[in-house]
Amino acid sequence: MTPHSADAVVLRGDGEPRTSADTLRQLAELDPADVEADVYSLGGSVERLERRFAEMLGKETAIFMPTGTLANHLALRRLCGTRPKAVVQEQSHLFHDTGDSVARLSGITLLPLANGKPWFTVDELRAALDLSDTERVASPVGAVMVESPVRRCAGQVVPFDQMEAITGLCRERGVATHLDGARLYMMSAATGISPREYASLYDTVYVSLYKYFGAPFGAVLAGTAGLIDGLYHDRRMFGGGLSSAYLAAELAVRGAEGFEERFAAAMRQADDLFDALNDLPGLEVRRFEHGSNIVLLHLDEEVRVESFVDSLRDASVLVYPDDDDASAIRLTVNTTILRRSNAELLDAFRAAVAAARERDGFPRSRE
Repeated sequence: MTPHSADAVVLRGDGEPRTSADTLRQLAELDPADVEADVYSLGGSVERLERRFAEMLGKETAIFMPTGTLANHLALRRLCGTRPKAVVQEQSHLFHDTGDSVARLSGITLLPLANGKPWFTVDELRAALDLSDTERVASPVGAVMVESPVRRCAGQVVPFDQMEAITGLCRERGVATHLDGARLYMMSAATGISPREYASLYDTVYVSLYKYFGAPFGAVLAGTAGLIDGLYHDRRMFGGGLSSAYLAAELAVRGAEGFEERFAAAMRQADDLFDALNDLPGLEVRRFEHGSNIVLLHLDEEVRVESFVDSLRDASVLVYPDDDDASAIRLTVNTTILRRSNAELLDAFRAAVAAARERDGFPRSRE
């Protein structure tokens, strides 16, 4: 990754970009008295991490996982038990991006709902459960997984009332539930609903450690002791019992300290900034109805995207064109926005619009 200046605002990614030098510096800042080696991801600082996140999420216990993919997989494997079918969103990471791992490695059939949409409704779920129970050869669903925010749908959030309805139906039908909450903490900052309240709806919940807590890798899977105890055997069976994970664990514990408050402040600042950007000629911020930390910045046709991006980069504000819309820039809020005031950022955006017009033969706008 290209190094950025210490005051750079990087509006891409859920966490602050980190170079190898950043990670080494943070490791050097750890108190040796707090760092204790684990043995194949058992004990030591890893156990400290597990206790901390279980407390944060309001669950009985938690287990470290090397990846979120494995956390989701082993959650469904444990929850499904003797009913190897799980309902997921068609747009979920587990369905699209894991190479059919759950089916191939654990014999669990994934039943995708809500094709192309962020979430399925409770009525769609009820119909799927009824059909699975009443087919000529009954094949009941063992677990339902909800991913939120949904990264394939620009970080849109499953509404809380939908989650309540879905998990309520599952409890009535004796179907276990799992939350892919890789980005749970940005969802909470966007909605004002605490991570514990979200987690309370589900039997198990997974949270990423590297996307925004500063660890180089890792995930946490939390739930009841009855579900989580002994899962380290499955972790090792799948090749996930890392011989040493305590450094990543300590970085994540440190990164979690005060994170909720910092990210909430970043979201508040971003909301104010986006309102102000909408008042600048040539720019329009389009929010998603159920968005989290992603918005689309659309440019008037006379403002060239390439020149606009280059001008902002000169001011140490890094933005990136949207892959699906040549006239738009995808802005992802993270805590780097706290490095500069909105007044400074507005000046940078205003200057970038003027420079993008001027470089390409358009006159400066009158304000």
